[in-house]
Amino acid sequence: MPSLTLALPPSRAAANPARLLPGLSLCLAVTLAALALEQVEAALFGHAWLEGLVIAILLGTALRTVWAPGERWRPGIAFGAKALLEVAVVLLGASVSAAALLAVGPALLLAIFGLVALAVAGGYAIGRGLGLPPRMAILVACGNAICGNSAIAAVAPVIGADAEEVASSIAFTAVFGVLVVLGLPLLAATLGLSAPQTGMLAGLTVYAVPQVLAAAAPAGALAIQLGMLVKLVRVLMLGPVVLTLSLLASQRHQAAKRPLHRLVPWFILGFLGLAALRTLGLIPAAIQPALASLAGVLTVVSMAALGLGVDVRVVARAGGRVTAAVVLSLLALGAAALGLIRLLGIA
Repeated sequence: MPSLTLALPPSRAAANPARLLPGLSLCLAVTLAALALEQVEAALFGHAWLEGLVIAILLGTALRTVWAPGERWRPGIAFGAKALLEVAVVLLGASVSAAALLAVGPALLLAIFGLVALAVAGGYAIGRGLGLPPRMAILVACGNAICGNSAIAAVAPVIGADAEEVASSIAFTAVFGVLVVLGLPLLAATLGLSAPQTGMLAGLTVYAVPQVLAAAAPAGALAIQLGMLVKLVRVLMLGPVVLTLSLLASQRHQAAKRPLHRLVPWFILGFLGLAALRTLGLIPAAIQPALASLAGVLTVVSMAALGLGVDVRVVARAGGRVTAAVVLSLLALGAAALGLIRLLGIA
């Protein structure tokens, strides 16, 4: 079974960089096709309901279904699935700033943090209760609780998730993420929620930032503003969650006595380092969009690589359980979000 942890040994890759070119070229070709389809989707429907990274993993999986890459292709595919994803995680740190946390106030900040922590723990418990493997249960839980596909992609290398586990988690959360966007305005209208309440609910439950905009838009500008702010804080929880999972994984491998640079993966330290530089204002505003775009493209490339290593039969066998885990986790998250809105007295 292909795994994010099964890559070409660094020494061999460094000594023979040409070995990476065929596989990386294939990953880039799948990436370009996925991004082109995303643009076509946006042009036809006014919004890209399936992100490029989802399309990339689906295209890669489809290609892998009809053709198994040989030895010539494997080093580059393995490099794309592991190393490029780790670099993308590092670059995500440049989009994180403590200023956003301070803007929401301590009460709301603690409430959002508590909800995310509860959603991760509850989602994991639901997944394990349905018989999902521990790593897949973590992926589904983090995807639901934080930011969908981006959270799954960031958490995957930390816990050593298999390609099939990542593909299953992303495929099913992507589908239900779209359903949440479509259903949330109807739910808000049915429950008689105000604009601030609708925005808060969107920010606490919807996966991607653009999807929050789409879900909150029917309720007006105030709903959009509050939803985007809450969503941003929720996304910022990715750093602490990934760091916690990294520490727990290290302890399980009896690495607790190692120094910090050995205890925590290099890309998590890089993520935290760039986040600190962004908070201190040492990353020029002019290059921040470029870093975010590069992180996004590298993530799509890595998802294409993961798709090229996926056995679709394994994904299909996990489908029912993953679907149930995603649905139940989303329902639990939605109920908790509504409870939090009432508790905070959002009117």
